[in-house]
Amino acid sequence: MARSLAPRGRPSPYNRAMSVLSAADREHLRELFAGLPHDVKLLFFSRSVGCELCPDTKRILQELVAASPRVSFEELNLVLEKERAGAYGVTEAPAIVVLRQPADGELWDPGICFVGAPLGYEFTSLVDAITLVSTGDSRLSEESRSLVAAVTSPLHIQVYVTPT
Repeated sequence: MARSLAPRGRPSPYNRAMSVLSAADREHLRELFAGLPHDVKLLFFSRSVGCELCPDTKRILQELVAASPRVSFEELNLVLEKERAGAYGVTEAPAIVVLRQPADGELWDPGICFVGAPLGYEFTSLVDAITLVSTGDSRLSEESRSLVAAVTSPLHIQVYVTPT
């Protein structure tokens, strides 16, 4: 049975030293990420003004990268890095673009972008995306792979998650 990982509620702005993840969750992440075959780079687009969830998102990303040397993140200011944000279709903050960074340094963009703070179920989806991008294995059935292979025109898929 898969274990659910999720930051427990919103971190307190008054205790920045407090971990977002429990010790057990941090250990589980280390185990999950131990077998990652390729490095993964997370581009974190933030804003210094008007982004209430950017500090929380940054803390979560710091804990993720602490779990494995294969996972890193780079923080970019959405306002100052408009061209780079546009290259990934990012228009809002916080946003996290998940990229594979092979040894040759050429980034591979599978088109995965999270908008909003990865709290609750979104955190588990982000962890899954990191694993997927590193391994290159979508875990789709052969039937599903055949259906995807039959798509001949570009698609823009958005999945919305609400905390209900």
